[in-house]
Amino acid sequence: MFLDNEIFGIVAEQARALNVRAFVIGGYVRDCLLGRLSKDIDIVVEGSGIELAEAVGKVLHSRVSVFKNFGTAMINIHGVKGIKEGLELEFVGARKESYRANSRKPIVENGTLKEDQERRDFTINALALSLQKEDFDSLVDPFGGVEDLHKKVIRTPLDPDTTYSDDPLRMIRAVRFASQLGFSIVPESLESIKRNRKRLEILSIERISEEMHKILLSPKPSVGLQLLYDTGLLEEFFPQLCKLAGVENVDGKEHKDNFAHTLQVVDNVASKSDNLWLRWAALLHDIAKPATKKYEEGIGWTFHGHEFIGSKMIPGIFRQLKLPLNEKMKYVQKLVSLHMRPIVIADDVVTDSAVRRLLFEAGDDIDDLMTLCEADITSKNMERKQRFLNNFQLVRQKLKDLEERDRVRNFQPPVSGEEIMETFNLEPCREVGALKSAIKDAILDGVIPNEYEAARAFMMKRAAKMGISYKLRATSDE
Repeated sequence: MFLDNEIFGIVAEQARALNVRAFVIGGYVRDCLLGRLSKDIDIVVEGSGIELAEAVGKVLHSRVSVFKNFGTAMINIHGVKGIKEGLELEFVGARKESYRANSRKPIVENGTLKEDQERRDFTINALALSLQKEDFDSLVDPFGGVEDLHKKVIRTPLDPDTTYSDDPLRMIRAVRFASQLGFSIVPESLESIKRNRKRLEILSIERISEEMHKILLSPKPSVGLQLLYDTGLLEEFFPQLCKLAGVENVDGKEHKDNFAHTLQVVDNVASKSDNLWLRWAALLHDIAKPATKKYEEGIGWTFHGHEFIGSKMIPGIFRQLKLPLNEKMKYVQKLVSLHMRPIVIADDVVTDSAVRRLLFEAGDDIDDLMTLCEADITSKNMERKQRFLNNFQLVRQKLKDLEERDRVRNFQPPVSGEEIMETFNLEPCREVGALKSAIKDAILDGVIPNEYEAARAFMMKRAAKMGISYKLRATSDE
């Protein structure tokens, strides 16, 4: 029994009282069949979904949120009538829809369950469970959704050209479900997506980006990202990422396919962290390689400065995709900017000074940065790969030791700019900044400890060398 939760009996009872037919439909049914936990329950009603929701709300003494423009109502249930788990019920009347070519907004009319199932995006999301007394908990599956679940395929209930043209977001949703569930999209659907990809232009970028988040949060994001590329969808809304694909050959020397490498890095990060924005950083870490690619005689292919150019590209990309322009963007920017630093350190002698500077610049994001950098080692040369990973462990240990000893993570120089100005009777000027930077560098280079007295003594000596006299205050006071 999929409908053994008490809430389904309550909904069924109220549907009978209102003389309407009601069904559980969509993701909840799909997830039950897949053995997945779901707390979002969609109820479709052959009649008014809002009326049924209000009747259920009265029985549960729960608040009902009504959205008249959409003909839907929602109830959040927490510990009501013995129902312990938090559930979210959405009620909607069965609908049939027709679309205009230039709009995502359908003409909606009342319909039957079958008509409602026909308008669903995929067969696995068109499954319904009856809430009628005569066939309670029986499955309604007119399009073979159960068989598609067993076959692990994504297929549309109707002709895919109709389904995708009506609502182009369904094309990206197909990719998302394939990525989340580890399913494949049937060939005729894939071909339809390629034919209809230009329809994305009628969508808001916010809806696309929301699906991108879900693809990146899937167990193996490369599945969805590769499908976006292969179908041409990615080119429609994120062409910069597509430019990473491909390999050039000059004098028999090739560079690696940076798109394939990026997908591997994203998967590597996904295996270590659920942090969405760390996964975005992995996706964008090499975004500037096409702009910085150069063939140098005797050396081969180089991408000098791609991390710095890449970090400068991030705000533009975030604006383009309508991603948040706040601390999340700055976090991604920082990781992209710094992602080569640990590699350089690990490839050389791991000095205290280099590690202190890395810790200072990365701050609280140092662990995420190291996760990204370790994920970035995708070399097929296992000896080289292991050497880097071993060195990264050395870097991690040194980071831990130096932080415990020197406390340089997010530190501010012990002597402030205000104190420098007061000590030497200076207005804001270049000299003040130079002294403050000199103190910071002395601490990071291990010349002086991260302590006030040592920093002040260093300041006095450095000021004297710069010709800045402590006696200036006395002269001014006179």
